[in-house]
Amino acid sequence: MRRREFIAGLTGAAAWPVAAWAQQGDRVRRIGGLMWFEENDPGARFSLSAFTQALADLGWTDGRNVRMDLRWYGDNTNRIRALAKEVVGLQPDVILVSGAAAAVALQRETQTIPIVLAGLLDPVASGIVTQLARPSGNITGFALHEPSIGGKWLEMLSEIAPGLKRATIMMFNQDAFLASAYMPILETVARSLRIALSTAPVHSDVEIETAIIAVGRDPGGGLIVIPQLFMWTHRAPIILAAARNNVPAIYYLSGFARDGGLLSYGSDLTDQFRGAASYVDRILRGTKLAELPVQLPTKFELAINLKTAKALGLTIPETLLATADEVIQ
Repeated sequence: MRRREFIAGLTGAAAWPVAAWAQQGDRVRRIGGLMWFEENDPGARFSLSAFTQALADLGWTDGRNVRMDLRWYGDNTNRIRALAKEVVGLQPDVILVSGAAAAVALQRETQTIPIVLAGLLDPVASGIVTQLARPSGNITGFALHEPSIGGKWLEMLSEIAPGLKRATIMMFNQDAFLASAYMPILETVARSLRIALSTAPVHSDVEIETAIIAVGRDPGGGLIVIPQLFMWTHRAPIILAAARNNVPAIYYLSGFARDGGLLSYGSDLTDQFRGAASYVDRILRGTKLAELPVQLPTKFELAINLKTAKALGLTIPETLLATADEVIQ
């Protein structure tokens, strides 16, 4: 089991005040932020801790030479545009953003302030950047996944649940581009494994429950949860419904497995935020944004919840256990 220490020092307020002892004459640099997490989400705080620690290691210390102004919207997407306007109105030197909707909202408000992405799904498919190698606008950063990871999810789900005959892809219906991005590779792998695929578009906890009941009605069903903000903020009802209906499910962030989900496989979100800190540092030191390519993930993590596996009557293959980064007892 991998153990992590939470890095202290984060404030609960949206803005972090600059200490009066900042050296007189030095210009304190300002970093804005618009985050898709809930402010008190433990995973969000851990990722943000990684960002601030990486900045400190690069010489940017809160209260001395940098100030951070963060805004959070969670699943309240109605607030995004107003918060984006608020962040841009603070005239930061650079903006950290997590979430496609937030990135789009910020792009509407500014075409000049550099924006650094952390953990965004397929920025090209979502229209946020036109190319990865040399961004032409004011936004760059780190992509959370490539759609090809969908095939790996299905392979792992069939390995951990060898009786898998049907896999349901659960997604928030409004993100149509995600379906088109992930489905081709999922369909290819499903054919090779002789697994039938279906989709379950959902908009509420009631629809989540209904969809998972349908998956568990007959033996051989499994669930793949597509990476979306809606899925993360509604992870509790998804995990509970999967447990109640004896449905093996795979997720895209390790936080799902820590909260009781069977297993997760995806890029390391904290690594994405550390990378974002390196880009923020370079921008503050004068690097042009066009010289900072959008980067695809290079570090992935597998988390397995043994307690959930036991409750589902599943035996984890040794091959998966040997490669797991985190095993939850």
